[in-house]
Amino acid sequence: MINRMILNELAYFGKGASKEILPIIEKNNFKKILVVTQKELLDLGVASKVTDLLDEAAISYSVFANVQENPTVKNVKEGVSACKEYGADAIVAVGGGSAIDTAKAIGIIITNPEFEDVVSLEGAETKNKALPIIAVSTTSGTAAEVTINYVITDEEKQRKFVCVDPNDLPIAAIIDTEMVKTMPKSLAAYTGMDALTHAIEGYITKGAWGLPDALHLYAIELISKNLRASVLEADEKAREEMALAQYVAGMGFSNVGLGIVHSMAHPLGAVYGIAHGAANAVLLPYVMEFNAEATGERYRDIARAMGVRGTEEMSQAEYRYAAINAVKQLSMDLSIPEKVSSLGVKEEDIEKLAAYAMADACTPGNPREATKEEIVEIYKKAF
Repeated sequence: MINRMILNELAYFGKGASKEILPIIEKNNFKKILVVTQKELLDLGVASKVTDLLDEAAISYSVFANVQENPTVKNVKEGVSACKEYGADAIVAVGGGSAIDTAKAIGIIITNPEFEDVVSLEGAETKNKALPIIAVSTTSGTAAEVTINYVITDEEKQRKFVCVDPNDLPIAAIIDTEMVKTMPKSLAAYTGMDALTHAIEGYITKGAWGLPDALHLYAIELISKNLRASVLEADEKAREEMALAQYVAGMGFSNVGLGIVHSMAHPLGAVYGIAHGAANAVLLPYVMEFNAEATGERYRDIARAMGVRGTEEMSQAEYRYAAINAVKQLSMDLSIPEKVSSLGVKEEDIEKLAAYAMADACTPGNPREATKEEIVEIYKKAF
């Protein structure tokens, strides 16, 4: 079997790493920058940490701040128009998955205009690399700055579609702890659990193999050691470690895929506008229970990475329970809701949600084959 590993070209980590944007722009001789972000990040003064740098260096830029959570086809088209009108030769994305995913879609369409309808990007193989993107992460969860994936919501059909395209990789990723230290507790909790979901799903997916395995286990360990302090105490060192952990998980899952936690979470974002990290956080333990029988000894490794002691002496049933229980306990400690009904999901929509999940690009990677009826049952247990 041939395994593929794709990583981004360049990344900077640590406090003040955003300053590295300037030499990247200078080295590449970029003249006009489109800053893609969310209005909330402008209002909070987070995105201005980047625009201030551009101002000080007298670099020409325009801001596209219409990015919304769970970015839509319309959202992307607006961004493409803004990019064309300004004549940008590079993009600086400032935000979490929403901003960076929007930037990826914009960048791909600018250089591959045959996909300007946006929806045709699903499952497509583009010919040209995206307009150069520098991705500045402001959350510790999505790892969009290091992955070859992006997710867009088709509002008309009430569904999210996943695009997997090596041409969308940012030319540089900036993981600046100054950007993540202001995250509110709820955002830190949900994005952190999103990162844990990436690491666990990546470790048990059908495509799992040695090199990504090592990345995923390290990410699980880092998250288990640091997420509580990152959320409950806003501890600066813990937030720095979480920023690293989500990036490490992204390096892994970008190359092996995910599973039905994501397949089931995507419709919750498309139909109800639920934040992706929140949906993943609630669904993860239920899907882990469903997948347990198809994971061999991998739950033992997950339990050990999460700090469970004595896993070598446990039976298969015991270490599987220990892994699932460790995830549940972490969620409880972070005050994550136990049920999707708490997020606004309606029981009468479950059949429709399950149909969307079955059609999702992440479903084939799940370690256990799932029927629509089984996904309905997982939703009901989680309801």
